[in-house]
Amino acid sequence: MNILTLLVVIPALTILGLIFTKGYKQARLLSAVGMGLQFVATLYLVYMYFQARGAGNTDEFLFEQNLVWFKSLNIHYHVAIDGIGVLMMLLTSIITFAGVFASWEVMDLAKEFYIFLIMLAMGVFGFFIAQDLFTMFVFYEIAVIPMYVLIGIWGTGPKEYSAMKLTLMLMGGSALLMVALLGIYFNSETAAGLHTFDMQELSKMHFPFAIQKFFFPFAFVGFGVLGALFPFHTWSPDGHASAPTAVSMLHAGVLMKLGSYGAFRVAMYLMPEAAVYFADFFLILTGFSVIYGAFVAVRKTDLKFINAYSSVSHVGLILFALMMFTKTAFTGAILQMISHGLMTAMFFGLIGMIYGRTHTREIHKMGGLMKILPVISATYVIAGLASLGLPGLSGFVAEMNIFVGAWENPNLLNRVFSVIAISAIVVTAVYILRVVGVLLMGPLKNPEHANLPKVKWFERVVIILLMGSIVGMGTMPLWITDTIREGLVPIMEKFVH
Repeated sequence: MNILTLLVVIPALTILGLIFTKGYKQARLLSAVGMGLQFVATLYLVYMYFQARGAGNTDEFLFEQNLVWFKSLNIHYHVAIDGIGVLMMLLTSIITFAGVFASWEVMDLAKEFYIFLIMLAMGVFGFFIAQDLFTMFVFYEIAVIPMYVLIGIWGTGPKEYSAMKLTLMLMGGSALLMVALLGIYFNSETAAGLHTFDMQELSKMHFPFAIQKFFFPFAFVGFGVLGALFPFHTWSPDGHASAPTAVSMLHAGVLMKLGSYGAFRVAMYLMPEAAVYFADFFLILTGFSVIYGAFVAVRKTDLKFINAYSSVSHVGLILFALMMFTKTAFTGAILQMISHGLMTAMFFGLIGMIYGRTHTREIHKMGGLMKILPVISATYVIAGLASLGLPGLSGFVAEMNIFVGAWENPNLLNRVFSVIAISAIVVTAVYILRVVGVLLMGPLKNPEHANLPKVKWFERVVIILLMGSIVGMGTMPLWITDTIREGLVPIMEKFVH
């Protein structure tokens, strides 16, 4: 079996097995085994990818499989992967595996919970390997739809409102996206005179500027809604605040990356002239996302809302970097997808551990947790420093590439917004250090928190896996940047003449 197809089959078989489990213990054990196998298979994929590149294979995409799915419409099950895709698969596998352990104490309808959680992950895996736009859209919907159920049933607070708002806004984005995909399809023509959804064939075609100009906003905004593009970001903080811990981890860690990845690999890659034409407009929106999210995070007192608006700011940096059209900025955008995915999953995992013990997310109701929960507190500080861009951690590698790449673009508007985006680092320091000071330092505010349970073994798995990845990326970034740059070669050809 093709290894990429295997990475979709393993979650599917895990879901099938979950249907026949009895009790939460069987459900979580099978989920851990299934996603553990997925993690090992992804590591094998990474190994095979580097083996192929080391052996001199210069094909743009590897491990390709192309099967006719719907012949009359020329729709194919076409999967393949390049350097960017293989890194996104690795990110997804790490966060999904960690998410299973972050959900270890879910007992209410545990079987159903894991089914929908793994279904979400399966959609993300399929999205990153799809080379057919229709197939990609199917996996996109498979990833998005379980969010409604996961938040609506297992969430907290105004969960029905948050689930409905998230679903309606993302479905609105999907509608825009469908218009763009159909526009691309009906304006394409292969050598055989057929319309096609195949991205590799579409990338070789040149669409008239009028066509690009009309359909690019549909594609970019359609994907941008999932990427928290301002002003369509409001679903994200509400969704984060109400979602269970693992769902927040996958939501911010990988699901939002579908939006920025799709905006890059579909909208910009297939319609490069329109991307340049609309660059200033979307630069303003993305630049506003970066600074707006940071300032709102300063004002919040709920841990999840702080991290949610921090995510709006950091994800905004991804789309911001894409509007710079330099190789360094593009590299930074992909690095930020990975770094933010790891950092925000770590934050939400830690917030879930804190909330599970204190039963509150309000920072002013807690204090002195460093003495009570030293492992969780120390990890939170390190994750915060990564968010600030401390050298040696993942955030520094990503943000330096973004800001250097942004400054490489000599356009005055680009440089003005580069300065604005860089200033967000200062604002980030304010809310991170504020949370650390109020939540972790100082005297114990609530006497009931004096005997909180220590870190459990499955929580240690989450911490070690994600923190190890953050430190590993920060200290050994070259293999990641080199892999990204290999994948950027054909994309840069679209923008450099």
